[in-house]
Amino acid sequence: MSDTNINTKYVVFKIDNEYYGIDISNVKSIERVQYFTRVPNSPLYIKGVINLRGEVVPVIDLRLRFELTHKEIDSNSRIIIVFVNDIEIGLLVDSSSEVIEINSEDIDSPPMVKDNAAEVFIKGIGKQDGKLIILIDIEKVIGIKEIEQVG
Repeated sequence: MSDTNINTKYVVFKIDNEYYGIDISNVKSIERVQYFTRVPNSPLYIKGVINLRGEVVPVIDLRLRFELTHKEIDSNSRIIIVFVNDIEIGLLVDSSSEVIEINSEDIDSPPMVKDNAAEVFIKGIGKQDGKLIILIDIEKVIGIKEIEQVG
């Protein structure tokens, strides 16, 4: 067994019937959905901003960011608050389920599918207990320049 195998913890959430994971070192908290204030002239996938304990936090609708179909917010919907490059941002997801640990040897490279918008956001595919978990590259998902204009 190699000493280069590293276990990393991921916050796992669902969009449609797929599981996604974000490195837990980027996650600050998981919040229930609250009232959004729309920001004029922002990209469509930016749901708006929320007031989170006195801080204004932009929120990205990951369904729209991944070019998936719209879904109404329900009681399972959550906002995952992440920190990337000193920017705090919320990610609207269908539900958030658990924190898991994945060994680096159980992570495959992302599939090469031409013209797949979501592909550019995928860092790898984790495998655990028969589940495939799409590990996302949070910096690419956020699009730092676009968020700085909103926040």
